[in-house]
Amino acid sequence: MTGGGLKTAALGFVMLATALQVSAQRAFMDGLSQSGSASSSALIPSPYGILSNSIANLSAENGSIWVGPFLNYSVNRGDSWFRPQTDSLFGTVNRLFSIDIEGDVIAAGIGRNDVVGGQAIQTAAGFLISEDGGQTFQYRFPQLDGPQDDTQEYGISILPALPVIVPQQSPPFDIDYDHIRGNLWVAGWASGVRKSLDLGRTWNRVVLPPDNLDVISPELPYTFSVEPQRGSNGSLNHMGFSVLVDRQGLVWAGTAGGLNLSTDGGLAWRRFKTNGTSQSLTGNWIISLEEQISTTPSTIWAASWNTGESGGAAGQFGVSIIENGGASIRQTLLGEKVYDFAFDSNKVYVAGDNGLFISQDAGRSWDSISQFKESGGGNRIVRPHSNVFSVEIDSGTLWVGTSDGLLRSTNGGASWTIFHVNVPLHPDNPSVAAPDVDTYAYPNPFSRGDDSFVRIKFESSSASSGAIRIFDFGMNVVRELHQDFQSGVNESMWDGLNASGIPVPNGTYFYEVEAGKSRFRGKILVIE
Repeated sequence: MTGGGLKTAALGFVMLATALQVSAQRAFMDGLSQSGSASSSALIPSPYGILSNSIANLSAENGSIWVGPFLNYSVNRGDSWFRPQTDSLFGTVNRLFSIDIEGDVIAAGIGRNDVVGGQAIQTAAGFLISEDGGQTFQYRFPQLDGPQDDTQEYGISILPALPVIVPQQSPPFDIDYDHIRGNLWVAGWASGVRKSLDLGRTWNRVVLPPDNLDVISPELPYTFSVEPQRGSNGSLNHMGFSVLVDRQGLVWAGTAGGLNLSTDGGLAWRRFKTNGTSQSLTGNWIISLEEQISTTPSTIWAASWNTGESGGAAGQFGVSIIENGGASIRQTLLGEKVYDFAFDSNKVYVAGDNGLFISQDAGRSWDSISQFKESGGGNRIVRPHSNVFSVEIDSGTLWVGTSDGLLRSTNGGASWTIFHVNVPLHPDNPSVAAPDVDTYAYPNPFSRGDDSFVRIKFESSSASSGAIRIFDFGMNVVRELHQDFQSGVNESMWDGLNASGIPVPNGTYFYEVEAGKSRFRGKILVIE
């Protein structure tokens, strides 16, 4: 199960991509149908590799890896990539918000950013469901109510309920398929936590405790309203971020009001909250949940975020480790903004704003990696200070999704292979979006404040020493970079500084690559 509540939300408009990513996406999407067909079939080769450098979602099983935000897919550890033919995702503004793989079932929640009044509002766009390992997908509508759904049966009670009838503010932040019982669960913010018995064709509300109760049971009478908080009405605990069904069948639901546990499939619930001590949750906004199955019983890891409420009532950024079905709770990584977890037996990997955290002792001590460079002597790196949004382990392979590329390691993070959107210099079928060129620079336009550096891509016929020279509009050299180039495709970088270490002014700059006997020239627009 992966999705992790707000990890997709945290991307904001990062998922709108760099100019290079947009070129790759347009090249792929050119000519795709936008008919809104309810089904799709066949996997389409993705010759440019992944279709975005911002990797918010990962899910891996049995040697295959699925990558968001465009459902890229590989069965050979990234040597080649595919994508499904899904009209509801490609050729639209929709993106992957959550994904879970269980055997042949792949459940993907999709959403989009609607801009209303100058603000981005995250919106539900439905689901893509595959029952044949991703060969075909069926579209399902969002988990919404009808106007008449103003009551909710809960045990012996008929509760008033607010119908959630619009997709805005109900994106599928997290999704989990319980393959043992055949139930599909989704956490969708304003629409709360919901359950489907038929793989997303229909959805049922899940009644969680209101904010003034910590325990509810269907055998007792209640009069509270089932609705998300709106001003002084509704409950924060009815706003869903994350959901998980563990190997024992226990259901865990993370909300804006705490962590909820059900031992009977989602009827009776007990809620855990922060109380300011180290034996409680780090916070009440539980945006990500994952299960560490190497322990008996399983250990649940929960990430909380600080909402900035006065007095710190909602707690703080950090990680809560829930053991023995909630009998004990430990805190770790206090102050860290965390998105996702992965486990290799007793080894724990945590994805966060400040890098990849690794623990060998169940979270009592941590090492961290914040700088990622590809092994093999090349110049490929992940931009400094990039966020780590997602992490996954499968068959001994560690996958890490960042705001600047996808990473793979087969030795626990000691060395890395980096995947970026790979628009070739000389494509088989050149187009306006992917022309036949000897070199290009990306992102272009380039902002040092936003991008850290601009990448310059070219191909050298042999290994050699060489240089990259940056010229201003008057053809004066402002920077000269001496480097060793490898045979084949190279990516070098310029940080936007002149020879004195001062950021260059806005304007048009030209570059020249000298690689052996070859010369390549291009243009960079600097806009700060």
